Amino acid sequence: MGNPMNDHQEEVLSLKLFIVLTRALESLKKRAEEDIKSKGLNPTEFAVLELVYNKGEQPIQKIGEKVLIASSSITYVVDKLEKKKLLERKPCPNDRRVTFAAITAEGRGLMDNIFPKHRTAINEICAGLDGDEKQQLIEQLKKLGYYAQGL
Repeated sequence: MGNPMNDHQEEVLSLKLFIVLTRALESLKKRAEEDIKSKGLNPTEFAVLELVYNKGEQPIQKIGEKVLIASSSITYVVDKLEKKKLLERKPCPNDRRVTFAAITAEGRGLMDNIFPKHRTAINEICAGLDGDEKQQLIEQLKKLGYYAQGL
C-alpha cells in the first residue's frame, strides 16, 4: 500500500483538513443564515423554534444543549419569540422549577410555511455532494467529532 505517512505529512494534512472543514462550515452556515433571515428570524430564534416545532415542547433549561446556544441567551431568545407570539411558556405541572417552551398556533403556522422551504434551501446548499457522498461524510465527521470529544 505504499509508505505510511510520516508525522510531518500527517500534521500538514490534519491542519489542511481543519482549515477546509472550517471554511466549508462557514460557507454552509452563511447560506443557511441568509435563508433564515429572509424569513424574518435570526438563526438562534429559528433554531429554538425549529426544535420545539419538530420535537414538541421543551424544558427551557434544556434547550441550550440541544441547539448549541449559550444557556444565558436562551431566556432572551424565548422572550423574543414570546413577544412575537410564536412561543409560549408553560409551567411543568409536577415540578415548579421547570418551565416549558411550547409553540403557539401562530408559531406552528409560520413553521408549516417556512420549514419545508428551509429544508429545500439546505438541500440546494448541500447539492455539491450526491447521496452516497453525504452519507460517507456524515459517518466520517461523526467519527472525527466523537474522537475529538474523547480527547
